[in-house]
Amino acid sequence: MKNRIVIKIGTNVLADKTGRVDYGRMEKFVNDIAKIKKQRKDILLVTSGAIGAGMAELNIIGRPRDVKIQQACAAVGQSIIMSKYKEFFNKHDINVAQILLSYDSFSNRKNFLNLRNCIQTLLKLDTIPIINENDPISIDELGASFGDNDKLSALVASKIEADTLLILTTVDGIYDKDPKFKDAKLIREVHQFNKGIENLKGKSILGTGGIKTKIEAAKITMSSGIITIIANGKKENIIDIINGKKQGTTFYPSAKLSSKKRWIRFSKPKGKIFIDKGAKKAMLNGKNLLPSGIIDIKVDFDKDDVVDIFCDNGLFAKIITDYKSKDLTNFKGKNSLEIKKAYNKRINNIAKRENLVFME
Repeated sequence: MKNRIVIKIGTNVLADKTGRVDYGRMEKFVNDIAKIKKQRKDILLVTSGAIGAGMAELNIIGRPRDVKIQQACAAVGQSIIMSKYKEFFNKHDINVAQILLSYDSFSNRKNFLNLRNCIQTLLKLDTIPIINENDPISIDELGASFGDNDKLSALVASKIEADTLLILTTVDGIYDKDPKFKDAKLIREVHQFNKGIENLKGKSILGTGGIKTKIEAAKITMSSGIITIIANGKKENIIDIINGKKQGTTFYPSAKLSSKKRWIRFSKPKGKIFIDKGAKKAMLNGKNLLPSGIIDIKVDFDKDDVVDIFCDNGLFAKIITDYKSKDLTNFKGKNSLEIKKAYNKRINNIAKRENLVFME
């Protein structure tokens, strides 16, 4: 398989001082990506900029705060962004395809497998998938679910088993404190997370992301066996970065989860199950989760949904449940004999072991 790279270009990287898209800068990125592709690498591009393109078309100055206006700008700007990418890539005889996603694209297993198959086919056809959040229909999620596409790029990289994720932003990488301070130091390498890194903050001016969403993205890719580089897209040459020049902050992967367990870990949960300490201890020791260890059920869910498992109000695990919430509400706190007597059903496990991922 070719070396597979996901490149994420943030809103501020593409924007000029007014918040509108700088198409000259976009074309430079396309030229660089075309050169990288000629090195026999599979490229997926996760792009922002639809709202900025729509702002220009609708003659709106300054990023609107109203979600409905943002969605309108995105609806107008999405086709403009895509037509520009197509125009620039055509100069290199490279075909492109547009893919618009929402968080549910990854949470529904069937939808996810269809998405992965589509991307795999496009890559086999030597086409660059250009991916963005489907902003016009992401009513509740706009600006919250993917964080200026940072999390989206990480989820895409994880699901298609990329080798590298390159996140281009307007800062030189991750600093140990706000880079406004003179004594702030650039963190060159991260091999494992600690509270100091996880607590770093910083907000994007024009986009919806910031330092926090980039760190969350890196956590996803590190557990997926993917190298992640966060670098300054307005200063650095992405060809040099891809070819190994040390720039920005590099996050190195930890132990790699299986494809199915990655899907479970990063899927949007449909409900919550609260368990006692005894059940948690048993699960950590390789035992099954039984109804007797369940304290409470929150939010309705169906069989085969992804569900969060909480203990002491802390997220402990995620599962694909073998039972719907209505049944588990009836069974909670009861042992197998009590359930058999009351409901004439035998339950040995709430979820199969291969459908369990520990979050701690």
